[in-house]
Amino acid sequence: MPKRPKTPQLSPAVARNPANRSPKNSKIAQSSLRIIGGQWRGRKLSFPCIEGLRPTSDRIRETLFNWLADDLWQARCLDLCAGSGALGFEAVSRGAQFALLLDTHPAVVQQLNEHCQLLKADQIHVQRQDALSFLHTACRETFNLVFLDPPFAHDMWQTLAAALECGGWLAPQAIIYVEAPVNQMLILPTSWQLIKDKKAGQVAYRLYRHQPQHSQTQSPASSGDSA
Repeated sequence: MPKRPKTPQLSPAVARNPANRSPKNSKIAQSSLRIIGGQWRGRKLSFPCIEGLRPTSDRIRETLFNWLADDLWQARCLDLCAGSGALGFEAVSRGAQFALLLDTHPAVVQQLNEHCQLLKADQIHVQRQDALSFLHTACRETFNLVFLDPPFAHDMWQTLAAALECGGWLAPQAIIYVEAPVNQMLILPTSWQLIKDKKAGQVAYRLYRHQPQHSQTQSPASSGDSA
């Protein structure tokens, strides 16, 4: 009886290369963070470890939501690049009325929807759509709080800010949160008035208030005070 040919064995170096593994066994690695305040305090949010997804740190989130304490109740929130969902879920946990979370990655969108089901978060809507294409649609509602924290490598701050402003998405006196590298020059709409400004390591984070009647030129922002 003829012998069955042996299955060729991969060398250890080749076997360790992710490109040579079976697709069936390939899964996106997961990480997690916890909601730090409100009705879901302590609940864990898992998220896929994909390129460009950079959750806002616990330190920054705690400072940010202390800043927002007087503006969150019943706010309508828009998270343009939701990623882990930390900002949108934290906002609703602390009393925001509604949050719309946008992202384009299918694994991210699936994970966010699973969190909504787990937490019974009917106040949160997840939409798989590019932020800029969303902002270029006809505005049907305005938002009181907008999170502008795109992947740093994409350099989308000015483009998204202009689309927010021109599209009429911001309610009067709306709050806009912007997170960027400390050395990133930001030229934002003149109606956005800087009200808070800090940095943590290499990340600068700021709050702006939308004041449509304001005509003074907004000076470019490039760094913040130490947190």
